[in-house]
Amino acid sequence: MLPWLTESSADRFNEVRDTPLAKLVKGDMLSLILKGVLVPGQRINEPDVAARLGVSRVPVREALRELESSGLVVARKHAGVFVRQLDAPEIRDLYQMRSLLDGFAGRQAAQLPAAARAALLAVLEDAALAMQDAVSRHEVQRYYGENLRFHWALVEATGNQTLADSYRDIVQKLHLSRLKNLSHDYGMQASIAEHLAIVQAVRDGDPQRCEALMARHVSDAFKRLIDAAPAP
Repeated sequence: MLPWLTESSADRFNEVRDTPLAKLVKGDMLSLILKGVLVPGQRINEPDVAARLGVSRVPVREALRELESSGLVVARKHAGVFVRQLDAPEIRDLYQMRSLLDGFAGRQAAQLPAAARAALLAVLEDAALAMQDAVSRHEVQRYYGENLRFHWALVEATGNQTLADSYRDIVQKLHLSRLKNLSHDYGMQASIAEHLAIVQAVRDGDPQRCEALMARHVSDAFKRLIDAAPAP
């Protein structure tokens, strides 16, 4: 399970005894946001969340404060807490940061020892094949999930927890801007070709080429997103 697509279940509150309630509530709301159940701009009703999960409003408020600090919700005075709506400059900035992190991950992956690189390649090749199959079946959400799996495998392969935490935060925010586009297949064929080139660079053990391909892939994805956006 990818770290930004966690399962949500009120039953977990009866199963997990040693986890703080606020953390469980945060995980539940995060899952609903990332699945698109709670959409950008939507108000989060504290009493409803508390009643659904069978908790008081205190852990709900704590969870919302944590989600606000991570940039996924915003509190408006006298109005409540809402799922964030990213503006164009913020999306651009996030893509720029993701390009840097993906580039670094690609460079590190291509320098892995042979055994570790072979294990990573198995995941990358499987994800790439799944993406191709998803495109042929016009399964855009499945394609998107496999795309995330591909990139997360490269990030995890670095063994750098700080990188992983930063990358997860960026992808979670960008997910807010992607939810409304998941019914469209913008540039998926071009994206698959880019993924296959990245796989070959990892297989060849070429860190410079892999870094450049990863960074360009993210930049090109942003350009495709902009090109597909409706005119103002």
